[in-house]
Amino acid sequence: MPKEVFGEKKLSGVLVVDRYNGYNKAPCSIQYCYAHLLREFEDLEKCFPDGIEIRSFASTVIPLITEAIKLRAQPISDDEFYKKAKLLKGHIVEVMNKPAKHLGIRRLQDIFIEKADRLYHWAEDRRVPADNNFAERDLRPTVVARKVSFGSQSDNGAHTRSILMSVLHTLKKRTTDPVAQFKNTLDALALNPSLDPYQLLFPKSLPP
Repeated sequence: MPKEVFGEKKLSGVLVVDRYNGYNKAPCSIQYCYAHLLREFEDLEKCFPDGIEIRSFASTVIPLITEAIKLRAQPISDDEFYKKAKLLKGHIVEVMNKPAKHLGIRRLQDIFIEKADRLYHWAEDRRVPADNNFAERDLRPTVVARKVSFGSQSDNGAHTRSILMSVLHTLKKRTTDPVAQFKNTLDALALNPSLDPYQLLFPKSLPP
């Protein structure tokens, strides 16, 4: 699916993702979502509430990860941002390289050590968020609607819903009036069904 969506030619920019292996096929740089990692740190602490080493590790790393997520939105200059980001990254690297005995801690540390090229894009470029919560929030209304309506009753219905949601959300991002754009497309197709729906929905005059 990532290859179908993004193609195979190298793309600029950074894709912020959870650690689903399918994203490894994306032809661009990858940033692992700190919000997903934060939950893993929190879950580790919950699973071993009496573990002294884990409590110490969690009490150190959780504030650092949380600060990294929030740093980009702080009302500070870029110079100040990069100074704080460099310092924060250094603290995270230090914690992740500190020898640990508990296998749960070492498993999480290994992610930051072995995949370091996917963990710190946020510190090098302020435009890159440390989490993919923007995408999560964008999907939430559709997911909630599916949940409260008990979802689609057939595979064809689910396929149709996914196409319609993709079209409507894309129009919302690329036009000032997505409802009018969608209506105009349907009106044009009613008059001439042979027209290309894609060209009607997304004419070249629209921003990419």
